[in-house]
Amino acid sequence: MTTKLKVRFFGDPCLRKKSSPVKHVGPAERMLIQAMFETMYDCKGVGLAAPQVGINEQIFVTDIGQGPMAFINPQIIKRSGSVKQEEGCLSIPGVTVNVKRAAKIKVRYLDQHNKAVVGEFSELLSRVIQHETDHLHGKLIVDYASLLEKRKIRQQLKELEEQRI
Repeated sequence: MTTKLKVRFFGDPCLRKKSSPVKHVGPAERMLIQAMFETMYDCKGVGLAAPQVGINEQIFVTDIGQGPMAFINPQIIKRSGSVKQEEGCLSIPGVTVNVKRAAKIKVRYLDQHNKAVVGEFSELLSRVIQHETDHLHGKLIVDYASLLEKRKIRQQLKELEEQRI
């Protein structure tokens, strides 16, 4: 059993940094991935990126009910269609934002066994992959918020930032 990791909340500088590519997926990375899965399940999430637990490396995990998947150094190489839908985030509890994302994507990544994979994804899994990939680039759902949404969530964001202090 691994240790549950601490999820970072809105206002934490780690969430705004661009993550570094992983050079090789070895035992340390696999231990981190396992701990990220446990943390994601414990928080009742469907995705978790390394920056959300204070590690600025290009790793995220997801499980939308089809089994756990780890993505290392993901690159979205093709997008098609678009769907606007409400999204939440473990790092911004209680806040949802309407986010427009590609309906289908093609992604190149490494899995937890250091194997190169190219996969095509749609629906919820496509959305989760795009959301978590944003985390690796320091982008959050609040960056997609309309002016009206920003006004509505301003107080919640302020309270989350104050909790960090």
